[in-house]
Amino acid sequence: MGCSLQNEVLTGPGPEVFRPEGSLRAYREWRARKLDRYPADPGEVLVPLAASDRIAPSERVRILEGLDRCNMVVYQLPDDGQSKADLLARGRALGLHRLDGNLCSDEDNVTSLQVDASGRKRHYIPYTNRRLVWHTDGYYNEPERQIHAFMLHCVRPAARGGESLLLDPDLVYIHLRDTDPRMVEALFHPRAMTIPPNIENGVQIRGARTGPVFSVLPNGRLHMRYSARTRNIEWRDDPATREAEACIRAYLDAGDTPIYHHRLMSGQGIICNNVLHARTGFEDADAPGAGRLLYRARYHDCVSVK
Repeated sequence: MGCSLQNEVLTGPGPEVFRPEGSLRAYREWRARKLDRYPADPGEVLVPLAASDRIAPSERVRILEGLDRCNMVVYQLPDDGQSKADLLARGRALGLHRLDGNLCSDEDNVTSLQVDASGRKRHYIPYTNRRLVWHTDGYYNEPERQIHAFMLHCVRPAARGGESLLLDPDLVYIHLRDTDPRMVEALFHPRAMTIPPNIENGVQIRGARTGPVFSVLPNGRLHMRYSARTRNIEWRDDPATREAEACIRAYLDAGDTPIYHHRLMSGQGIICNNVLHARTGFEDADAPGAGRLLYRARYHDCVSVK
């Protein structure tokens, strides 16, 4: 069942854990369990799949276990599995149905991520070989269209580079709350972060988007809306919000933060409940049709793990 169902039974810790005014005991119990079960590296949540177009019951159990531990898994297909239809079938098997369309997605609402200097894509970094800074997907979407899960599937890796960096937002929350609970409360504020309007050639194609950084989903799990961009991001002008924004940046840059580094190869992919992610720059092969190509499916649902 997707996160969009308002009457869904809570499957995550819930507001009593994530709101600082909630139960301190409940938070400490959740925190201890989270950190005790957190995988040391992405190899612990690598799930081999026997087929590209379906997920077996035992494979689904392993995927849900990985998502419960760190909100993400890496899967490995037995072949290159280059079909977008197969990617969408994997999503449906996990309860993901409501695809998010965006300005640069394909007609089927799956996005082909590759270097593309044509049309409006030339204005957006995901379609270049430059590095992508830390963010969660859809941080510029309106509140009712937030991204709660996405899948990436590698058709072709870059010749060099293009490594994915991945971090569970729960760990960012823990770091902020352990440092100063006031920073967490500031990031729950409904005007914590604003993305200015998107204007192309003098025409507004998306209005400003204002909302919290942290929120609790109807299924009781934590949602994070974030971008590390220094331009075109407006943070609420108060001391606790400024401190929180600086604390997140320092945590992402710290050498001991448990960030996963994984360079996807052909036939590999990521299934996640919209974790924080970044991408290193890369170099493509010179041969035509040999450049880096990933398929991305973004959803307004999340994968419920209980």
